[in-house]
Amino acid sequence: MVRTLVLSGARSRTERELVRQWTESTYRDGRAQVVPDGARELAGALDAAAPDTTVVPVRVVWPPDERASSDDPSLSDLFSLSPRRRGVRHARARLRGWSADRARVVAGDAATLSDLRREGDQEVGSPEGSGFVAFVRRRATLACDRAERRLTGDRYKVPRLMAEQIVASTAVARRAADLARELGLTPDEVLAKTSDCLEEMAAVQSPPAIEAFRSVMSPLHRKAWDVDVDTSSLERLREQGRRRPLIFLPSHRSYADPLVLAEVLHAHDFPRNHVLGGDNLSFWPLGTLGRRAGIVFIRRSFGDDAIYKFAVREYLGHLLDKRFNLEWYIEGGRTRTGKLRPPKYGLLRYLVDAAAQLEPDSPGRDPLLVPVSLHYDQLHEVGALAAEQGGAGKKAEGLGWLAGYMRDQQRRIGSARVRFGEPLALRAALDEAGEGRSQLEKVAFRIAVGINRATPVTPTSVVTFALLGAGGRALTFEQVRAVVEPVRRLLERLPAIGDLGSDEALEDTLERLVSVGVAERFDGGPQAVWSIGPDRHHVAAFYRNGVLHHLLTRAVLEMALLTIVDADLPQREALEACWETALELRDLLKFDFFFSRKREYRDELLAELDRLAPDWKDLLGTPGGAAQMLGRAELLVAPRTLLPFVESQWVVATVLADQDGALEDRGPFLDACTGLGQQWWRQQRLHGADVVSRELFSTALRAAENRALLGADATPAARAAWRDEVAGVRDQLRRVAEREHALRSEVFDAPAQR
Repeated sequence: MVRTLVLSGARSRTERELVRQWTESTYRDGRAQVVPDGARELAGALDAAAPDTTVVPVRVVWPPDERASSDDPSLSDLFSLSPRRRGVRHARARLRGWSADRARVVAGDAATLSDLRREGDQEVGSPEGSGFVAFVRRRATLACDRAERRLTGDRYKVPRLMAEQIVASTAVARRAADLARELGLTPDEVLAKTSDCLEEMAAVQSPPAIEAFRSVMSPLHRKAWDVDVDTSSLERLREQGRRRPLIFLPSHRSYADPLVLAEVLHAHDFPRNHVLGGDNLSFWPLGTLGRRAGIVFIRRSFGDDAIYKFAVREYLGHLLDKRFNLEWYIEGGRTRTGKLRPPKYGLLRYLVDAAAQLEPDSPGRDPLLVPVSLHYDQLHEVGALAAEQGGAGKKAEGLGWLAGYMRDQQRRIGSARVRFGEPLALRAALDEAGEGRSQLEKVAFRIAVGINRATPVTPTSVVTFALLGAGGRALTFEQVRAVVEPVRRLLERLPAIGDLGSDEALEDTLERLVSVGVAERFDGGPQAVWSIGPDRHHVAAFYRNGVLHHLLTRAVLEMALLTIVDADLPQREALEACWETALELRDLLKFDFFFSRKREYRDELLAELDRLAPDWKDLLGTPGGAAQMLGRAELLVAPRTLLPFVESQWVVATVLADQDGALEDRGPFLDACTGLGQQWWRQQRLHGADVVSRELFSTALRAAENRALLGADATPAARAAWRDEVAGVRDQLRRVAEREHALRSEVFDAPAQR
């Protein structure tokens, strides 16, 4: 009597012989039967077997040569990893001189036939028949995948048979029936359309496709940057990923972001992420190959397509339940300004709903959200991003665009820095956010704060911060250093800033900015001077904005202290007055920056006050105490940090105050803001040309919408009040700038010799 069914995935005569030999040596009692995994043969064997028969799936694996994880894949590696070769893989192995000794028979987890029938009944609603046979074949494939990973590593954990597994699930069928009633369709119609949507979006990963994708896409990033990774948190993340799915949520600065992150995770033996991206990048060959390497191309807009939304939710739920890792860019698109964009909540909502549908014991019920900072010394594509801020159209992606992008990426332009923020457990993050409409917003903002905290400060950011704050003047080397050095000391407690502590390092950063056209160097006078090049203010601002979130708390503190410089208040009242100013700025700029929760925000301000003036408790509330504390600052950073965003809001508020009725079409409105901004820049009424930014204007419109100033019921008085409020903050920032100039007059106005 047969006790064991060896379910064989062999695809060639050699592999069938290897499976036979393995079976005979493993089951010496002769009561094991090898069964091909074809549907007809398997159905007959299952029907004839007793309930206590053990089913063992096996597969023959031809492991590739040992190689460094960062090496380019070879063609033979791709063949050796192919899971469905139908004999061709063995033929190629023979051409390389491999013997059968190179092959390995791996066995997946065994199960009794009675257990399989019970689980098949639960999952597909049938313990027998063709549905049960298909269930067993899927289970065998997945079990052999897990066994094969013990040879190839976790980086080759790939999904199989996605659409079939999802549509065959009884739980999905129940939810499809509910949706069918809502839509007036039959359950079979909903499932059929769901299957079509899944076939459209689902990534069908395979090891050879992953390696081919890495090889084909490597010119888009490998020559442009050295990759600098903080590996301290990766080991803990990998361990956590063995128990629950990881949701990587990176900042989005470049088209190369998913490639850079994928290489980092591949090198540290993480399974391939399922990267959720827009279908604008699904053109050939990127779409064809990318879909087989883990990229999930989702429609940019779902509209009212309830079945497509249903398919997305079920797909995410399936990936979570099977503990596959996900990745998407919560900003919804690349930043045009160099700072994080406001998060999009759509995919986060689908993730939350998908996790909630899973069984309580599923590992996918509580995935781990991982903020990731991707930060670059320089980007080839910044020029195009900056041009869009002035109203230029976005170039459509396609084969010609891809060739041009690949050509640009062949020149080395510095380092790509990858940092991982503190992970958040989804369920705990939702609980802390509380019930209500703003729950997802609070979770998304915590992710953004995590990204910002993990983002390192780069020399490029600090030097552009210095040059853009000069009001259009060219600066000598000593003047640049006079701004850079206090900023460097202010930020030295943060993640690695890079080397700006020496004259050589500072000059090297300046010259790199000159070499890429961001800055200009003039040598025609007695001293060399540097300035931002013509029409390069938006490019320079892109790099500068990468450091502003690290200076935000100090900037707000400076503004708070300024409001009580001339006030005669006791310490407690002075402190509360500072806090009120900080809250007003937080409310005004909450769409431009990601502020911590209020209690954390107050603690951060007090910690910053301790750094500025350790004896502030003795000074605050005394005559001249606030002025004395401000005088201790080596550099007042508020104007350089906040003024561009306040002035962009001022432009929008001014145009809106002249608007009659509801704002129906935002396109012409933004055009009007761009026109007024460009006029004011030419009249030197704005801090810098980077204030004129459609992205900043769009953010200011969100602030206006939040104040109910865009609808037909918005009064002219309310719009004018917002304009005047913003103008008042702008005037305060201008006064801080004048105070800073006065404090630094000996540096910026006196002749300097190098």
